[in-house]
Order: sequence, then C-alpha cells, then structure tokens
Amino acid sequence: MSTTSHTSAPTGNATDPAGPATVTEVELAISGMTCASCANRIERKLNKLDGVSATVNYATEKAKVSAPGGIHTDELVATVEAAGYHARLPEPPTVRPGTPPGPDERRDDAEPEPHELRDARQRLLTSIVLSVPVVALAMVPAWQFTYWQWISLTLAAPVVVWAAWPFHRATWANLRHGAATMDTLISLGTLAAFAWSLYALLFGTAGVPGMTHPFELTISPSDGAGNLYLEVAAGVTTFILAGRYFEARSKRRAGAALRALLELGAKDVAVLRASPGGTTEVRIPITDLAVGDRFVVRPGEKIATDGTVVEGGSAIDASMLTGESVPVEVGVGDEVVGATVNAGGRLVVRARRIGSDTQLAQMARLVEDAQTGKAAVQRLADRISGVFVPVVIALAAVTLAFWLGTGSGAAAAFTAAVAVLIIACPCALGLATPTALLVGTGRGAQLGILIKGPEVLESTRRVDTVVLDKTGTVTTGRMSLVGVHTAEGVDEREVLRLAGALEDASEHPVAAAVARAARERLGTLPAVTGFANHEGLGVQGVVDGHAVLVGRPRLLQDWSQPLTGDLAETVRTEAARGRTAIAVAWDGTPRAVLVVADAVKPTSAEAIARLRGLGLTPVLLTGDNRAAAEAVAREVGIDPGPDTVIAEVLPADKLAVIEDLQARGRVVAMVGDGVNDAAALARADLGLAMGTGTDVAIEAADITLVRGDLRTVADAIRLSRRTLGTIKGNLFWAFAYNVAALPLAALGLLNPMLAGAAMAFSSVFVVGNSLRLRRFTPTAR
Repeated sequence: MSTTSHTSAPTGNATDPAGPATVTEVELAISGMTCASCANRIERKLNKLDGVSATVNYATEKAKVSAPGGIHTDELVATVEAAGYHARLPEPPTVRPGTPPGPDERRDDAEPEPHELRDARQRLLTSIVLSVPVVALAMVPAWQFTYWQWISLTLAAPVVVWAAWPFHRATWANLRHGAATMDTLISLGTLAAFAWSLYALLFGTAGVPGMTHPFELTISPSDGAGNLYLEVAAGVTTFILAGRYFEARSKRRAGAALRALLELGAKDVAVLRASPGGTTEVRIPITDLAVGDRFVVRPGEKIATDGTVVEGGSAIDASMLTGESVPVEVGVGDEVVGATVNAGGRLVVRARRIGSDTQLAQMARLVEDAQTGKAAVQRLADRISGVFVPVVIALAAVTLAFWLGTGSGAAAAFTAAVAVLIIACPCALGLATPTALLVGTGRGAQLGILIKGPEVLESTRRVDTVVLDKTGTVTTGRMSLVGVHTAEGVDEREVLRLAGALEDASEHPVAAAVARAARERLGTLPAVTGFANHEGLGVQGVVDGHAVLVGRPRLLQDWSQPLTGDLAETVRTEAARGRTAIAVAWDGTPRAVLVVADAVKPTSAEAIARLRGLGLTPVLLTGDNRAAAEAVAREVGIDPGPDTVIAEVLPADKLAVIEDLQARGRVVAMVGDGVNDAAALARADLGLAMGTGTDVAIEAADITLVRGDLRTVADAIRLSRRTLGTIKGNLFWAFAYNVAALPLAALGLLNPMLAGAAMAFSSVFVVGNSLRLRRFTPTAR
C-alpha cells in the first residue's frame, strides 16, 4: 500500500479482510461528529498516539494523520471509535482528471441525496408539523380544550424521543468522555421538560379534565404538579434541528471543488496510430491514453494531458489553470499542460504524464490538502455551552440538595431542580445563529455576496491581510488594446482600420484584442487578401491595396522595416511595464505601435482604498513578471515592495505564499478567480472568489462575489462582520434571559407562564435583532 492517502489508500474499514496496513500518512473519513468540539476531541485522542500528528476538520469530516515512523490503520480507526465516533479509510478517486464519471462512479451532486441529509430533513419536517400545535395550545389559553394536554403529550413525544434522538445519542457519547456541548444542553433540557411534564400528567394535577394554563406572569412557589413544559421540549428540538439541517446542506458541498477540477480536462483524445497506409487518427477515451502516445490537438480543443509538442506551433490559453490572460507561444520541444486550450494552430503532442501524475491532478490534491488542513473554527454556541452546561448541572444538583436539606419535601426539591434545567435550555438559542445567518446571507445574496456558513463569519473578524490575485480580480482578465502610438503624420484611425482588419483574420488572442477594439471604434473592417501567419511572430496580408505587417518588432526587422526613434522607444518602455507591444507597418514603412495588456478594472483603486479603511493590508499576487505586477500595483494604490507585490509565482506556489504569510502571524483573506487559486482559497483563513471566475475557485472559497467588482470584497467583509456581531448579540441575550431566570427557578418561584413568556420574548428579540441586517447598505454602487 502507498504511504499517502490520495491515490491508493485501501477502502472500507481497517478491519476488512484486506487487513490493516502500516502507513506514514493517511486520511480518515470521520462520521458521528455534531459540532467542532467533537473534532477537537478526536484530534486530541489521535495526537496522544506515539509519533502521530493529526488534524481533524469538522467541516469536511476528515482527519489527516501523519506518522513518520509508521502506524497501523486499524489502530487509528480503533482510537477514533474509542472516542465515540466512526472512522474509515476513504475510497480513492476512480475518475481520472478529465474522465466523465460512469453510472457507478457518480458521487455528491451526481448521486442521490445522502442518507444523513435525508434523515435530517425528515426529522425537521416531522418536528415542525407536530410542534406547531403543541406550542400554540400552550401559549394561547383560549385554545385549551378539554384533554388538550393529552393531545400535546401525544404530539410532543415523537419530537422529543425520535426527532431529538441525534442529540441524545451525542450527549451519551460526550458524557462517557466527560465532555459537554450544545447537544448536552439540548438533550438534558428537553428530556427534563418532557419527563417533568409526564410526571405532572400521570401523577400530578396537570392531567385532570379541563385543566388550563392561565397566562399569568407572576412569581409564586409551586410544587410543579400542575406544570407542563411540553412546548419547551418540542419547540427547542425543532429550532435546533432547523439549524443543523441547513448546516448539513452546506457541508454536503465540501467536495465540489475537487469534482470541478476533475471535470476540467478533455473527455477523449485523437491518438495517432500506425497503419498500413501511414498514420491514422483514432479517437479514444482519455482513460486509454498511455505515456508516449502521440495525439492531435486542433484549434479550440483542450490538450488531453501533460506532454511535449512534437509537431506544429500555436498559442496556448492556460488561463483556466494559471489565471494569467497572456497566451503562451509553444513550438516543437515545448511542454504543455493538460486541460489548457489550443488557441492557434494544429499541434501533435507526445503524452508525458497521465492520470494522477498530471498537473491538474496535483492541483486537485493541493485543494484537498488545503481543505483538510484548514483549522476548524469552534462554534460560539459550543464554546459557551462548554462552560454553561456544567455550571447549570452543578446548580441543579445544588438546588436539589438545598431543598432536600431544608426539609421542604422531595416534590418541591425536584420541582426546583428540574426547573433549573428547563429554563437553562433557551428556545432563542436555537434561533440565535440561524436567524442572523439567514437574514445576513439573504441580504448578501441580494447584493451578490454569497456566504457559505457561520464559521466563515468568525474569520472575517480576525483578518488583517488581503491577498489579491491580479488577473481577473484586480484586472479584467482579458487582453485589451490600451494604447496606439503612431509615427508622425499617421492617422490613428487608419492604423486601427488596417491592423484591425488583418488581425481579425487571425485566431491569436492578442490579435483578437486588436480586432475587437478596431470594430468597437470603427464598426466594419475591410476584407483581407493574401493572409499569411508567421508562427510566433505575427501576420501579413493585403488590405485595401496596402501590404500590411502586424506582429512582433522582430517580424518587421526580418522584412527590413525596423522600428526607429519614438516607436522603438515605445516598445522598450511598454516592455518594461510588462505590456505587449505590437508593431504595425504597411507599404514598407513602420507606422505605429499598438499596446495590448490586461487592463485594470476601473473600480480596483477605489476597492483597495476601502480595504485599507477596514484595517486590511493589500498584497498583490500574480504569475506575471515583476514589472507588470508593479505597474498594476502603482495604478491601484499598492506600494510596490517585496511584501506587498509578489510576482512570478507558479500556480502551486500560491498556496505556499498563503502559508508563509500565516506562518508570520498574519490572518489572511485570499481573493481569486482561477483554478490555480483554488488551493490558496481553501487554505486561507478567508477565501473570496469572484463569481466571474472558474467553478473550482468558487467552490473552494468561503464567500463568492457574484459581480466582478472588487469593491464587493470590502462589502462582503463588512456584512460578514456585521452578521457575526449580530450572532454574538443574539447568543448573549438568548442566554441572558434564561440566566436571569435561573435564581427564580432555584428558589422554586418559576411560574410556567413566566418561563414561557421569557422564552417567547427572547425569541422575538433575537428575530428582531437579526432583521436589522436587512438595512445593511453596500458602498459598492
């Protein structure tokens, strides 16, 4: 077996007949976690093993384990199961990059809804249907008909026992390991409320015909024999289930970035095979391609796999992988990368790497590693519960002992103790995060800001550095004509008319930028005759009787028409700025220099200023040369420097840049749009993807910006911080109302209507506080 977890890890449980294996690095799929504290517990257990270093990610439900000295996989699985959870070795991907999944290989979005999500939805819908009448009957005395209490019991029982079963099961697992989480609070509170209501119905006065709960907000002692808390048990269960269901739905998308990467490549390939008549093309599935095979790539087609050009020359559009807009000229002997697009002539390529060895597959592994290694954010409610639950349980025990010690009787003592548990389980707690997140994300969606989950919000508060990928984020990501420099006495419109017409006949992306600009300014362009393409240099042809040359300055020099004077100086100046200079000549004389570049978006400078206003340090990151990067930085207001402009970065190195910044104590937000940004987006403390970018980048990010306007990055961070502040306020008040009532419960003065009113008021307050987010106003207009 391989010592890595990505390519050949065995499937199934380590106790399978295949037997355990010794590994130095492995990835485990973990199930049974209900909160971030579960992930922390598993991580602590694994790290106690000799020589083991483990990180557990609650969001992706994976544990990445490293053991340089080797460890048996069955020992790892046993350790996780001893902690009360389940672990298995994940199945290796059976679909090679670029291979369409077969009917038995469909996963995630392509497969039916997972059992866990379907089960969560069933529990939620059942709870809603049964809980609504229970809460309504308890809170509106006018609706309390004869024997209403027994109907409430019948409706509430399935909610508390069956729908809330995941909470009870998690609580038992936590208690066995001496831990307390939100599940503990929910389970104890709902079971206490239900058990006491059952006692009051069967052995107290609550079950008598015609019994009603008057709506009296009074503080008076009670023996609890007539108190029902069924609405508390059913209502809390329903609200918490709603939050867990929506969380489960968002977690299901965790593998979407990897799926998008695998779908980028070509699906089949035209391979050259020897035949009696010479060589013929045979189209085969990409899975049948072997190292050393020669295959044909026509203009507009994707290159099937990593290889070396053996025939032809062309321009390769690698933007989907590198994010850089300038096409790369290739010829015989040059290496090309799978999934890039042939933008020019016909190529014959010899396959050099296939399957999991290709650059595309390596990028998929980078994304997976980044997602797994991303530190799990401890949820606020769980952090509070970790302290609050033990305190409440201790207070309930002290209350019981106190009342028994005063000789007040077992009924009064148990009434007060159970009341403490009941009031400690606030209904508003179930609404605190979901409502703020619902309103905040809803307002964000209206503004083109898509926030993936509550854990994203906490990251926005701590971010101090924002790394901006240049191409497609700060710039348009498309080559554009940005300057026309003419010789003395030459008309600019004439240059565009002749050069634009000739470039319009070319398939080269730089030529397309010139032709597009010419059409926008002049409308129709004249016809071209005698068109000829000079590989890697430019084009020539006849336009309106003029013999026109358009291309690199070297092309004009080869035709004894070298650039001189101001035109030659323009070429040198623009090259120093990282721009592409195109020389134009006709009738044997150099006439102009056209400047093509990836233009800066009009709003980028304003966006950088707003990010600074939020206390963030902008860093420009690009694979372009340093001159081009520094020119863009100056244009948008970033001071060029080694720490603020990071240029000539290979796709795989972008992840290393993020890790280096984090190692220096920075909390990093990454903004990008290309496939090559996906791993960096996943590893960053906060990943923001431009919606105009690739699906891979969007899925790997925490926040997606639908518009390509960089100003929405500042709005996204402002909205996220505002939403997080609202959640914190909601959590405070959700606990505060109930903490204030704890002394009343401990003193035996808790009237059921007072408890119900406090719970209702806290819920209304939480909802109202969350609705204030609808008034969030963006600065990007």
